[in-house]
Amino acid sequence: MTQLELETTTGDGTAPATPPRRRRRRRTSVFWLALPLAAAAILVFVLPLTGLLPEAGQNLDATRRPPGFLAGGAWSHPLGTDKLGQDVLRQFVTAGRITIVIGLVGAVVAIGPGTLLGVLAGYFRGWVDRVISVLIDAQLALPFILIALAIISNRGSSLPVLFLVLALTGWAVCARVTRSATLAIRERQFVLGLRAAGASETRIVFRHVLPNLAGTIVALGTLQVGTAILIESALSFLGLGVVPPMISWGSLLASGQDELSQAWWIAFFPGLAITLLVLLVNLLGDALLTHHDPRKRRR
Repeated sequence: MTQLELETTTGDGTAPATPPRRRRRRRTSVFWLALPLAAAAILVFVLPLTGLLPEAGQNLDATRRPPGFLAGGAWSHPLGTDKLGQDVLRQFVTAGRITIVIGLVGAVVAIGPGTLLGVLAGYFRGWVDRVISVLIDAQLALPFILIALAIISNRGSSLPVLFLVLALTGWAVCARVTRSATLAIRERQFVLGLRAAGASETRIVFRHVLPNLAGTIVALGTLQVGTAILIESALSFLGLGVVPPMISWGSLLASGQDELSQAWWIAFFPGLAITLLVLLVNLLGDALLTHHDPRKRRR
């Protein structure tokens, strides 16, 4: 046994029980990280249903109005207006709904193939592992922007194409992590016992290995949400993301870059929202990954 294994096991070879206080602390940290994310989701998805948002449309008599809390602003436009007199708060909420959906769907389309390939490589090993590992290394060696440019220049900008880009740029990281976790699980006593009892490889993989990877997959999916949001924001900033009239926080950030000297709030609030949302999602994903990794819990 390695030094780490000796430190994380008791005399009879089993893992030591986690103290109740430490378990409660981990649950509390996950709760307090999930709370602001839930509040952001409510803001973006529920607020439009309340009728409290300012009216949509352009108003050329109220262009570049500052937010209500600044001098010259009005609370009829709490976050100000843009160069066309459109309310920034309404645009912010509408764009946030698109950004969050893209983040969630982008995580799913990356986690699905990444998990499948990672499990196959880690469980069957041999030539299957070698081929998939080469594909993982090749994908990680390519900058995502080159992949995005190649696909979008050929297929055009649309949500399905954007999801294809997110899948192709995100699966490799998921595959590498799940491969490593599968390599450890396949050597556990219950898997060896199932194999000795004559259970089929397919049954072992889908009925026993995958359920043991559920915690890791959820944590990876949470981290992938933040990655998908950043990729979409970068592509929208370059004009390769969502297609008008659809807007996202990335496209709002791009539209406000030329107005920073006159109306900084147009780009500031979407940029701040992207930063905070990705930070909270990554912290939540790291907390979930720590919760399901005994070695990280020990440290």
